[in-house]
Amino acid sequence: MSLESQIEEKRREIHTDAYPMSIGEIINLYTDGDLDIHPEFQRLYRWTNVQKSRLIESILLGIPLPSFFVAQREDGVWDVVDGLQRLSTIFSFLGIYKDEKKQLLPPLRLSETEYLPSLKGMVWSEEFDEERFFSKELQRAFKREKIDLKIIKKESDEDTKYDLFQRLNTFGSSLSDQEVRNCLLIMLDRSFYEWLRDLAEYDDFKGTVPLTTRQFDEQYHFELALRFFALKDCSVEDVSAIEDVGEFLTKRMKQMALEDSFDRDWEGERFKKSFSILNNVLGESSFKKFQNTKYVGAFSLSIYEVIALGLGANIDSYDLLNETHKEKVIQVSRELVENNEFSRFSGSGARASYRLPHLLPLGRRLFHL
Repeated sequence: MSLESQIEEKRREIHTDAYPMSIGEIINLYTDGDLDIHPEFQRLYRWTNVQKSRLIESILLGIPLPSFFVAQREDGVWDVVDGLQRLSTIFSFLGIYKDEKKQLLPPLRLSETEYLPSLKGMVWSEEFDEERFFSKELQRAFKREKIDLKIIKKESDEDTKYDLFQRLNTFGSSLSDQEVRNCLLIMLDRSFYEWLRDLAEYDDFKGTVPLTTRQFDEQYHFELALRFFALKDCSVEDVSAIEDVGEFLTKRMKQMALEDSFDRDWEGERFKKSFSILNNVLGESSFKKFQNTKYVGAFSLSIYEVIALGLGANIDSYDLLNETHKEKVIQVSRELVENNEFSRFSGSGARASYRLPHLLPLGRRLFHL
């Protein structure tokens, strides 16, 4: 198929519309429940009060804002794909913003800005502060300002919304890849997100992955839990074809969330059993190098791919109370860095398509009883 044909085919799968809309109209959509801005995302968007105040300043000064992207759901509600933080800032300033539990949050109080220092301490209405509030004239002017709205219609291919969210929130974004995936997953299937989140927070799992505070903040433990399910049962052919492991994880995540054949209860129990054994016998040394009679260094992804995934693939044969099985885990862990195959394929910077076709079968063999 020619490039022109491919472009034409994909363009037919995406149905969009665009028109300007006043902030007042957007406010009405939100209060009527016709606009979903996913408040559970907000802890991922790290805007300061100054940044929020500068957005309000821009609106007051008539400075054009970047386009907002929404996707129309089957029920007619608009899912916000890009513009989450900007819209939540506007709603917070008006005192109408609610968290994921539908609880009304305190209204935003502005900071002084470069062009409008008199914004310092200002709130939307007299209801919030009897001295420092916007006049009725300012409120009307604010709500009449227009924003540019891009709408992905429900007739579009079902993956368009998720692909667009990922693209807009990956290019030049401060979000980690897993934070973007989590947002995608909430839009795709909230119950699957909650299932994976609970496993990522499982005490025995967290006890084996001594990550930094920043890694936890960026949801790396969530990614490690996802890797367990995405890679544990993969064939060598599948992992040999990986060009970008991030895209592979996102694709597998979407498949698992939507496929009825993926048994969450069964897979979750295998996950818990695997990490209960590991935490019991190795603890935070589970994925560290064993050298000169002791464990050294930080968490190693290559060791995780051998030990966690290898044990996970064989976990139905293991007994939590069997001392011989526990000794097997300790033996594999302590002998791994001396294993020639592991040393050859776990070097720094080894691509997933080079590393995984060897490390996954290695782990499965080492833990086979």
